[in-house]
Amino acid sequence: MAVLGFCYGDVTAEKVMEFLTCVICQELYTDPCTLRCDHTFCRKCVTEYIQTIPDAVQSKTIPCAFCRQDTKVPDPSRPVEEWAGQIKPSIIIQGLIDTQAGATTEDTGAKCCTLCDQLGETTQAISWCPDCEVTLCERCVKMHRASPSSRDHEPCDLSGDIKVMKRRKVMCQEHKAEQVKYLCKDCNKTLCQSCCVVYHRKCESVVTINSQVARMKSELALRSDILRTKCDGKRNRIERKKFKIDKIKDDKVTVREQVNLIANKAIEYIRQKEKKLLDELDEITEKHIIQTHADVKLQEIEMQMYKQHCEFIDQVLISDCQMDLYDAYQAWESGAVELVDVRDTDTADTRRIDDIRFTPDTDNVQHILDDLQLGKIDLRYGDGPGLKCSPVLFHTLDATSEDDEGIPGMPGVTELNLKEKHVMVAVPASRHIVTVEVTPDLVLLSTITTSKGYYSLTVLSPSSLAAGGWGGVDILDMGGHVLRSVTTHNKETLFTLPSYMSVNTKGNILVSDWKKKSVTCLTSEGDVVWRYAPTGDMALHQPSGIFTTNTGDIMFIDQLAEAIILLSETGEYVSDVITSQDGMSQPLSLCINKHDSVLVTCGREIKTFILT
Repeated sequence: MAVLGFCYGDVTAEKVMEFLTCVICQELYTDPCTLRCDHTFCRKCVTEYIQTIPDAVQSKTIPCAFCRQDTKVPDPSRPVEEWAGQIKPSIIIQGLIDTQAGATTEDTGAKCCTLCDQLGETTQAISWCPDCEVTLCERCVKMHRASPSSRDHEPCDLSGDIKVMKRRKVMCQEHKAEQVKYLCKDCNKTLCQSCCVVYHRKCESVVTINSQVARMKSELALRSDILRTKCDGKRNRIERKKFKIDKIKDDKVTVREQVNLIANKAIEYIRQKEKKLLDELDEITEKHIIQTHADVKLQEIEMQMYKQHCEFIDQVLISDCQMDLYDAYQAWESGAVELVDVRDTDTADTRRIDDIRFTPDTDNVQHILDDLQLGKIDLRYGDGPGLKCSPVLFHTLDATSEDDEGIPGMPGVTELNLKEKHVMVAVPASRHIVTVEVTPDLVLLSTITTSKGYYSLTVLSPSSLAAGGWGGVDILDMGGHVLRSVTTHNKETLFTLPSYMSVNTKGNILVSDWKKKSVTCLTSEGDVVWRYAPTGDMALHQPSGIFTTNTGDIMFIDQLAEAIILLSETGEYVSDVITSQDGMSQPLSLCINKHDSVLVTCGREIKTFILT
């Protein structure tokens, strides 16, 4: 893989530089290293990033700055500054950087044939051989293709304005003079010829890198398509998030106006209460002011009468006439002159205001204001809890052949990858568990006969299996013998038809049961960890295929509901991940591949969904 040459056609230099730029420092990669999630960063950037996250140091893992997946540190006992140094280098990325740095885009129109030049001749070159790194004229191209050592080379045409990049040669680090040309698939290492002879003689799968180019290109093209699809999905999600931001801003303005409106109404109501109190004050005081004015007028009249009587008496007292004195005395004694005090005429109805005071109901007002609710802000969330993703239907494969005419759809028998190309399948009708090798033709390796027919199967360890059949789940050894059975829990029947099962990241068994409409998590000893069997609107219809994600969550199919449901690692509902609205119909079983894509059997088809 490391010796691939790269020839850039329509790819612009700008796009190449973008591909070779670290997302952390935004500069060209320096000593690139690739984490477990296949994301690449500068080694120094990884070191600096680790030191900013205390949880990473505690858990002794390296989190990806892009997708947050953790990469275990091979030797966490070494200083944190050396953790990134233990991560494998990205040879391909480094090769691209070296190639980009050493690229030459000469004007090939005037280039001479290298071989002819060595013979003292000057002949215009028409082709470039990236393997031999020589330019060739028309005659030499024919000789080049005829030579056994170079007949597999693919010269590039130099006519027109085509520009080529030199193919980079990678030399073996141990055998400096030898070029890396081989790949050990058993050890997943690139080798030179001496490495093959010295270190890999016993390896079964040592091939030339050239023979793997087509496969690697196909894999990378698929990976590129997946990433491009995810990129489009992310772009759509970003646009939706931006739209949400604009909507939230608009909603904020609307709600602010509503709050101001209700607050103004409350203030207006208080103003009305204020006006009512002030009007009452005006009415009461005005009435009593008028009455008091009348009292004052009456008192003034009486005071004038008193003055007149006083003057009359004063005149009589100085009069020489005794009869005048006698008449005045007789008038007083007879009551003809009566002095009436106004206070004697005051009643309860004509009481006068002494003073005016206002006694505020402070406690009550404070209590009312404390309890006053203008309203509340309601938030509606478009996304449920858990997995925040959008499924995209990436690919649909017709998995039937001409021999499948009588089969209405693909069976949902669980298949288990024991190791590369080896698969175990439960065949309930014949009471067999078979192991086959995919080459891609199917080759039967072994057959185990069991005491009853099993519909579901999963591997617990190199020496034990878990199998589901009518009435329960059995733990088997590799010979098909029953080690223990799990049928009840707290005297309650657990299973009727456990047709699908899987093993989670903790080694526990996940079982979906059609008849019991439940998903159960068991330990390898048969103890129930949790059970998901909701009722009411959330009740399951027909649970079938089940699988564990890389994060430990559980995905399973509710067949009749045509939905893939996501549960947390502890068995709590998270969300419906994929539904019929996403292009899925008649789902039966599922699995998650190394690209984190969800593969679902739907009738005669296998649909691949990418979660973006």
